[in-house]
Amino acid sequence: MLDNIQEMFSDQKSMVNNLKKKSYEANMEKFRNSRGHFIDEMIRYVKTAEDEKKAADEVGKEFAGKVHEAYSDGGRINGRMQMDMNLFMIYYVFPSILLTDEECADSLCMGIKDAWNGQFKDTDISYTTYDKLYDSFNEKIFGMF
Repeated sequence: MLDNIQEMFSDQKSMVNNLKKKSYEANMEKFRNSRGHFIDEMIRYVKTAEDEKKAADEVGKEFAGKVHEAYSDGGRINGRMQMDMNLFMIYYVFPSILLTDEECADSLCMGIKDAWNGQFKDTDISYTTYDKLYDSFNEKIFGMF
């Protein structure tokens, strides 16, 4: 499962830098169109499992482990890369999961969040919906940048 998951992050830097309301909307559409199959695969696995929480935790561990392995150098990820990856998770991955409107979406987000925070050093990210993030923009995210 989750073969080539690192492709999900291939242009993360350009998608989190200089983020504005219009670019976030366009980037999210692009992300969902080009990488939605990863989200669908994770949702399908959790949705069809007998134990939703256990399946979400399994997906989370595999997801975080494969991404860490793909982007680490000697088991470490440089600070800037980790920051970009964390932002990418918050802005794109979690909201995309929640946009599926599947009953298991919150469980999946929780499983991935917990595994991500455990896998990546000094990380404590959380998640929210696309609408809440989108509404938080004035012209730029949180009025910054």
